[in-house]
Amino acid sequence: MAQLRITQKKGLIGLKQNQRDTLRSLGLKRINDVVVKEDRPEFRGMVHTVRHLVTVEEVN
Repeated sequence: MAQLRITQKKGLIGLKQNQRDTLRSLGLKRINDVVVKEDRPEFRGMVHTVRHLVTVEEVN
């Protein structure tokens, strides 16, 4: 199955609480943190919530 490499590009200051919680759920804590997750609808939805804070690349 394909995987997603998710990189946090902006900080947490000034964000709404649900956006902070979503980043924490993805495993991101600070700028330039990177996590690799499976390409599933659950993770796609989380990324959509914080799409202005992260970059996403597909990894095979």
